[in-house]
Amino acid sequence: MQTATTPHSVAIPDTVPHLLYPYRLQTVAVLGAGVMGAQIAAHCVNAGLTTYLFELPAEGEDLNANVKKAIHLLSKAEPSPLGIKADAQQIHPANYQTDLALLTRCDLVIEAIAERPDLKQKLYQQVVPYLAKDAILASNTSGLPLSLLVQSLPEAVQPRFCGLHFFNPPRYMHLIELTATPVTQAGLLDALETALTTRLGKGVLRAKDTPNFIANRIGVFSMMAALYHAERLQIPFDVVDALTGTAIGRPKSATFRTADVVGLDTLVHVVQGSAHILKNDPWHQYYQVPAWLQQLVSQGALGQKTRCGVYRKTAEGITVLDLAMQNYRLADQQPDAEVKAILKLRDWGEKLAALRASSHPQAQFLWAIQRDVFHYAAYWLADIAETARDVDLAMRWGFGWQIGPFEIWQAAGWQTVANWLTEEIATEKTMSTEALPAWVSNITQAHTVAGSWSPSAQNYLPPPQLPVYQRQYYPPTVLGSMPAERGQVVFENGDVRLWHRGDGIAILSFLTKMHTVTAAVLDGIQESLSIAERDFIALVIWQDSEPFSAGANLEQLTPNMMQGDFATVEAIVAQFQQTSLCLRYAQVPVVAAVRGLALGGGCEFLMHCDRVVAAFESYIGLVEVGVGLIPAGGGCKELAERAAKAFPDDPFLVLKHDIMRVGMGTVAKSAREAQAMGFLQAADIVMMHSDEVLHVACQQARLLAEANYQAPKPSRIKVAGRDGLATVQMQLVNMRDGGFISEHDYVIGCHLASVMCGGDVDAGTEVEAEWLLHLERKAFMELLGSEKTLARVGHTLKTGKPLRN
Repeated sequence: MQTATTPHSVAIPDTVPHLLYPYRLQTVAVLGAGVMGAQIAAHCVNAGLTTYLFELPAEGEDLNANVKKAIHLLSKAEPSPLGIKADAQQIHPANYQTDLALLTRCDLVIEAIAERPDLKQKLYQQVVPYLAKDAILASNTSGLPLSLLVQSLPEAVQPRFCGLHFFNPPRYMHLIELTATPVTQAGLLDALETALTTRLGKGVLRAKDTPNFIANRIGVFSMMAALYHAERLQIPFDVVDALTGTAIGRPKSATFRTADVVGLDTLVHVVQGSAHILKNDPWHQYYQVPAWLQQLVSQGALGQKTRCGVYRKTAEGITVLDLAMQNYRLADQQPDAEVKAILKLRDWGEKLAALRASSHPQAQFLWAIQRDVFHYAAYWLADIAETARDVDLAMRWGFGWQIGPFEIWQAAGWQTVANWLTEEIATEKTMSTEALPAWVSNITQAHTVAGSWSPSAQNYLPPPQLPVYQRQYYPPTVLGSMPAERGQVVFENGDVRLWHRGDGIAILSFLTKMHTVTAAVLDGIQESLSIAERDFIALVIWQDSEPFSAGANLEQLTPNMMQGDFATVEAIVAQFQQTSLCLRYAQVPVVAAVRGLALGGGCEFLMHCDRVVAAFESYIGLVEVGVGLIPAGGGCKELAERAAKAFPDDPFLVLKHDIMRVGMGTVAKSAREAQAMGFLQAADIVMMHSDEVLHVACQQARLLAEANYQAPKPSRIKVAGRDGLATVQMQLVNMRDGGFISEHDYVIGCHLASVMCGGDVDAGTEVEAEWLLHLERKAFMELLGSEKTLARVGHTLKTGKPLRN
């Protein structure tokens, strides 16, 4: 590996053998401050990268006014592209007139301007003289030929140019398509894939330089097939959405709701752009904008951004455009019972066979869109991707499908579906009469233990083998591939499993739904800690799927609550607190590996661990007030203790904010925000890639163990006392009298403040942790005896939503 010639540039190796970090990504520039470019910059800031965002210079004195406006809008966008909204100020504004010299500091320059080759090539001519010697220049184009774009670059830069296609919104969509040109330097893509995976937390797939690459090629066709067959069979738009969402493993927004969210004008642009670049596609005739869609756009009904599109919100409710009526009506039509029954079939073979056999138009619609996607994906696989795995993961990561097209085909029976397709192609029932490629009849499945089918290799190829993927102990799999073994089980009680990978570190996983905390989970944690202290050097708590934990299983306690058996409930609460203390004072280090939700009791558990390794997309908070209770698993005690350590002279400076957050049931919208809120500590580690969390947690546990770990000693906690309580109560009275909270909210808030301030004691009094735990239990049980709290619990269990009474 060569040495960089400037402090900010990075040499790209010709090959990348045996190196985990061949390319250390530190500084990024994004060219173009439109919605996509700005949000790419935001995600780079999420990852802790120094980030410059460039835009055309504005008129007037402040040349950066345009880009500053784009940055400001990032802090207003929902869902937020930033882990912490205030981090928008970490993006450095820049313009092409005065700031191009900043590019010399950048390791990676991402172009994200309009999809016009002439504009992109003109911009390249501007920025190339300022690129660092070893910097990578990448285009975020969603479908323009990279072989065309690279021609405008000097020969010295061409080997460092590639495609880097993010999906919208960049923070939340896992996929990046990485595409080489014929002259891209060997090893550059390996280096960049490594950096994008571990630094940005992305799922990287190699695409071939073909129109729309992988995900958009299949995804846009899937959309066009749905539009075509819906119009052909006269299926109402709201029924189409009911059929093409979660019922078939696709996002809840389905077809037309997705179009409204994306923007109908954007959809028209995508369709027209696809029609332009896919002139040799046998399905080209279907890339046409329907007349009704063109009319909506011409009328300014662009979807969600104009509050009117396929759907429109009115005083009567959500309405939908009905082509038969040529007007809007309530969006209340549902699939017929016959089709609903078919969709409930779990076996894909039975489901597709039933849809194909049915004469019902809705069933015919569903079979047709699946059939045509199978046909299209098989026909183009060799041109757009290396393996069937790439297509399936592209649709899962880029379009939010739960299962990819080749996975569905394989689950339904490879040869059976192939025969159906061949028959319907021959009888001209499909959108195209192009024959299936020969390889379809030569294999019996797309994915095997050995790998996924590659038409170009005429063999099954394994997943990428870059060293960075060794950090993912349990990487994503496709149907038919062999998942990584989960290790050797040491202990199991039905609700938890303790196991290990042969490295001396015990791993504890919950087996309950949503990884909720039951009495058996509490027993299992304590037993697992005893085993770990005896036989292992450390314990890691990790779930094999999200969430980390949705908290206590209130449903299990409901019979006791309804029967007035509060003694049993209090005993379980006491057991919960004891379990938290066991985690805190274990004789081996305990590390929580968190992905997804960690709410209520789940949050309290991780707060009692020695270290937390959390995926960036972790959503953490104490939410018990939503059911009329307060945290009683040690969470109040822990926040009071942390406040006392942070500001021993006046803990209330921190505590007043903690009380407000817990009292409002605030959930951090990223792990970074959880650190800012105090649910995670400064020493806790945030990982951008959720599949690396277990690896890093085990490494952290080992480091603690090898540093001669000693369990913390209990200490007295200085509390805010009645002075702090009085201040909070005054605020609560104002909120109640102003109509911002209910009377019962006021009661809950007073209980919460009393516990977190240490009860009726003088400010600055030092108390034992057990005193705060006693206050937690007492307040919890008093609230549980309230009819209004029981009503909140019952309503939440029944509807899944909070009740404010």
